[in-house]
Amino acid sequence: MFRTTPELAPRISRDLKAGRVRRLAPGVYTTDVDGPVEAVALRLLWPIAALIFPGAVIADRTAFEARPSADGSVFLAANVERDVRLPGVHLRARKGVGPLEGDMPFLDGLFLSSRPRAYLENMAQSRARKGVARRLSRRELEDKLERDLADRGEAYVQSLRDDARKLAPTLGLEPERERLDALIGTLLGTRSAPLESAAAAARAAGRPYDPRRLELLSTLHRDLLALAPAHRPDPGRSDESRYLPFFEAYFSNFIEGTEFEVDEAEAIVFEGLVPRDRPADAHDILGTFRVVSDRAEMARTPRTFEQLLALLRARHAILMEARTDRSPGAFKTAANRAGDTIFVAPELVQGTLARGLELHRVLSDPFQRAVFMMFLVSEVHPFVDGNGRVARIMMNAELVAAGERRIIVPTIFRSNYLTGLKALSQNGVTQTLIRSLDFLQRYTLALDFSSYEGARRQLQETHAFRDPSQADAEGVRLRLPG
Repeated sequence: MFRTTPELAPRISRDLKAGRVRRLAPGVYTTDVDGPVEAVALRLLWPIAALIFPGAVIADRTAFEARPSADGSVFLAANVERDVRLPGVHLRARKGVGPLEGDMPFLDGLFLSSRPRAYLENMAQSRARKGVARRLSRRELEDKLERDLADRGEAYVQSLRDDARKLAPTLGLEPERERLDALIGTLLGTRSAPLESAAAAARAAGRPYDPRRLELLSTLHRDLLALAPAHRPDPGRSDESRYLPFFEAYFSNFIEGTEFEVDEAEAIVFEGLVPRDRPADAHDILGTFRVVSDRAEMARTPRTFEQLLALLRARHAILMEARTDRSPGAFKTAANRAGDTIFVAPELVQGTLARGLELHRVLSDPFQRAVFMMFLVSEVHPFVDGNGRVARIMMNAELVAAGERRIIVPTIFRSNYLTGLKALSQNGVTQTLIRSLDFLQRYTLALDFSSYEGARRQLQETHAFRDPSQADAEGVRLRLPG
């Protein structure tokens, strides 16, 4: 990429006609003549902006977005007011204050507005114009501030407010600083200003939630509503009341790494033979079994937020009774993660559960309610440990309460199940999880748990106990009986 000069003009004219160069902006050319010119302009966006507007500050909404808006606009504060069109991109420079303390050196001599400056300048009113507004809307700004509070904490936002106060006189934005101060104070609970953002209003009311998780839950909710109801009534065999819950507890713990041979687990649960070297692991299975084998307990589902919290805490307390270092029955006080997934922040747990329950109430089909409840608890991850087991207990309680067949997740299906959770959590893809749980409910319905030996034999024949990695390598899959 280069800029023309009077000396180069004749040669550039010849090269243009010959197709050896392309024009990107007035006086700006490139020798990259391959591929769409829009892609070339986008790749060279910041060097071009720096060439046309040296020392400019990336400002207004672009300070937050750091890329062209939906209509291709890139907003700058420069020493001149000028619009420059590139293929697919529109540089919109207003005359404004140059780089200040806190503004960050960007590419090729450009600067990126500091966070306090970006908030101040976006608080200013935008003139009516076609296309994307120069500045974020009030609701968008409230969402940004709420996200900063959730991700970086009150001290960061208070520091941001202090820095904005120092910058405002230089920028001539005292009225904007006052509105920003009132907005931050409202989110922190010290002021009372009108709010447009649902997430910001929830924080001001004392029950903040995770907006990104709510988007995922809304996506799952939408796709579950689109499903045709699939009723799979439990056969109601009274003699299954021991061994279906046993295998549910056994597999649910195996998924989480509490691994016993199935006969050893059977002796733990029904004969009280707790291994001396693994008492806590044994009590994990015993605690899970105590919950899932209690028909009255498993028929309890939350209809209010208070009931949801009480059920989660009570079931977790039983499940983790032997692990006092894991805070049985108490919500987490520090962030937790699994691999690349960082779960809902502790201060957002209750608010996210509350918003999730609002969506859950709209679902009428038991399978839909079960899938949604399981993902809600799994994605929020409200406890230090035991979240997966509690999530599956909550899932099956929805089914038991409706007289539907439970879902067990055999060892061989562990990777499929976790892949479904990850696909939804990280990419918003719902179908992998929905289809997996749909198959597992049909699978569980096809088994007879009337006796331990009979159920064990059917599980063995359908490959339920196989290690998932080894089974994948051998091309072995979980299959329906018969």
